[in-house]
Amino acid sequence: MALMESCESLTDDVFKLVLLGSSEVGKSSLVIRYVRDVFRETLSTTGCAFFSHRAYVQGRSINLEIWDTAGQERFQSLCHIYYRGANAALLVYDITSKETLSRAQFWLQELQKYALNGDMVIALVGNKSDLQDYRTVPSEDAQAFAKMNQLLFMETSAKTGNGVKEIFDKVASELLTLEQQNKDKQLRRNFHFTLEETHPSGIRQRCCNFQ
Repeated sequence: MALMESCESLTDDVFKLVLLGSSEVGKSSLVIRYVRDVFRETLSTTGCAFFSHRAYVQGRSINLEIWDTAGQERFQSLCHIYYRGANAALLVYDITSKETLSRAQFWLQELQKYALNGDMVIALVGNKSDLQDYRTVPSEDAQAFAKMNQLLFMETSAKTGNGVKEIFDKVASELLTLEQQNKDKQLRRNFHFTLEETHPSGIRQRCCNFQ
């Protein structure tokens, strides 16, 4: 059985996902809740932490390589090393801190500058939804920002688990959909090139003309 699982994992699609956001918005707690289904108040990440998780979406198994980046300003110059080439990103903010939403906008600009992947799936995630009494960021404001920038959006709570699996699974599903769209585009391009090779432009085809 272990050998079968090992062989199966070799056929899984692998996608790189990065978490970006200010320090103490709960990025690490989100990942640990998703990967281990436990809540842990973690210390600030230094540099970057790496997790691997197998997700099951659209009837398929995929491997998510999750990179949890540091939110402190002194590590910003290093972060682009980790998210370059990523397939997906979660921009995490704290619903009790307007400043962290502004920082999420900064991280979006950084992604657009360094990620070099035009097909990236990006989600805006408002964490700490269990702290409604302390909310300072209206969900409508975050939704408007997400819509304007064509981002997925969801509020989550790493503490209660609310929305955590849902947002990761939604991103994974979008990755598979995008992958299939790209495959379909490539097939159409290949089909077009095949037709061009079979019937080069400028050559007139005549059928059943005996004159």
